[in-house]
Amino acid sequence: MPAFDSLGLPRDIVGELAKNGVTTPFPIQAATIPDAIEGRDVLGCGRTGSGKTLAFGLPVLMRCSERRAAANRPRALILVPTRELAHQARDALRGYARVLGVKVGDVVGGSSYTRQINELRRGVDVLVATPGRLTDLIDQGVCDLGDVELSVLDEADQMCDMGFMPQVSELLDQVRPDGQTLLFSATLDGDVDRLVRRYMKDPQTHSVDPPVSQVTTMEHHLLKVLPRDKNKIVTQIAARDGRTILFVRSKFRADTISEQLVEAGVPCASLHGGKTQSVRTRTLAKFREGKIQALVATDVAARGIHVDGIDMVVNIDLPTGHKDYLHRGGRTARAGSSGSVISLVAPNQRRLARRLLSDAGVEAKQHLVNPGDELLSQVTGAKEPSWEPWIEPPEPVRERRGRGGPRRGGYRGGGGGYRGGGGGYRGGGGYRGDRPRGEGGGYRGGDRRNDRGEGGGGYRGERGEGGGGYRGGERRGEGGGYRGGERRGGGGGYRGGDSRGGYRGGPRRNDRYDSAPQR
Repeated sequence: MPAFDSLGLPRDIVGELAKNGVTTPFPIQAATIPDAIEGRDVLGCGRTGSGKTLAFGLPVLMRCSERRAAANRPRALILVPTRELAHQARDALRGYARVLGVKVGDVVGGSSYTRQINELRRGVDVLVATPGRLTDLIDQGVCDLGDVELSVLDEADQMCDMGFMPQVSELLDQVRPDGQTLLFSATLDGDVDRLVRRYMKDPQTHSVDPPVSQVTTMEHHLLKVLPRDKNKIVTQIAARDGRTILFVRSKFRADTISEQLVEAGVPCASLHGGKTQSVRTRTLAKFREGKIQALVATDVAARGIHVDGIDMVVNIDLPTGHKDYLHRGGRTARAGSSGSVISLVAPNQRRLARRLLSDAGVEAKQHLVNPGDELLSQVTGAKEPSWEPWIEPPEPVRERRGRGGPRRGGYRGGGGGYRGGGGGYRGGGGYRGDRPRGEGGGYRGGDRRNDRGEGGGGYRGERGEGGGGYRGGERRGEGGGYRGGERRGGGGGYRGGDSRGGYRGGPRRNDRYDSAPQR
């Protein structure tokens, strides 16, 4: 197998790969990178987990390092079917992009339009996108594909299966007609073949990885179970040691089964398209970090979950077709690791299951199992859960600090206010609270006497001696208060302080509207 430095990659990139422990290219990388660097169209056929992201990503970064992109006009486009794949491709490439001075951005559904629009305006060289959100942004006039000279379609078969074929075609019609196209897919039939014939010019074809069903490190098992036993068997399998993904057919099923597993004591969460992007991202991070050991997912997540160390996939509900079976199974036995695919079937599903496995080219071992069987444990590692509800440990609370560390008041400093160290936002007092002398203090709070002076103030607070308030007052009798009606001690005002008044503030006792020198 050739080394990376023989594939035509820049020395800086080879050094960064070595720094990350990547010294020997995967077969798909060794086969496709030289052709992609030379500007040829490349058609790569390989399963997920075979190293395709760097296979297309490194040549893309090299091309874009030649000159920077203009605002709203990316120079390279990477289309992927799911948000998770977009984020993983973006994160995998950013370290190498920094070495070459290339900007990588993403536009995906479920994330802030404002952030994505601002990122495009600042100039993005390589844009990783899902078809739906990119089409939206183009329709809004904030993205133009006229400068795209290198297009990548990753997981092309899944994009077609998910109904993105019309959008993908519309997007590819907008890139430069003389550009380069790289297409990677697990299968090359149906709509994928139409994309190849329409948008690729004499592609160099590389099929170096076997289909999922032929991976020698993956075992397939068909477990025949009775309907009344199914839930208990699922629970015992989920309680096993190691990372497990359990696939179901609907969002409702995912949430319901996840809740049942949590009640049984299994650290578990659900993942499906009905959850916000931030929740999906946090859930995947917990799964990756080992904070949860079981993930109940729908087919939407079948290709979006790229987590190392998943050693078992369980089909609680059979997939609708053999392609979905292969996609689900592709979550395990990645990059040479071993793994198992377990399918649970009731008596009336056995004929369907055999046809599904036959279409997928899979030979599965069949077992009749009951809850607690030694055979069930041998095949899956199943064990009895604790049956004590699992309670997720709370996230560590980070101390809120202003710039330069904690300070004593004001807006990030001063005498007690928003993010102040001696009171202020989330301090001890109260929002619009009336406090006795010496306790005032800021939006949601304040501190005691001598922390910020007597009386810190309060957002529109009625205070005793001292006033205070939003961007509040400093020493005794000086405070300020956003329209704060104060008593003894000299009112103050918006951004008030140091006894000299402020916005509509006044320096004299019981007079809030006398004029005073402004600063």
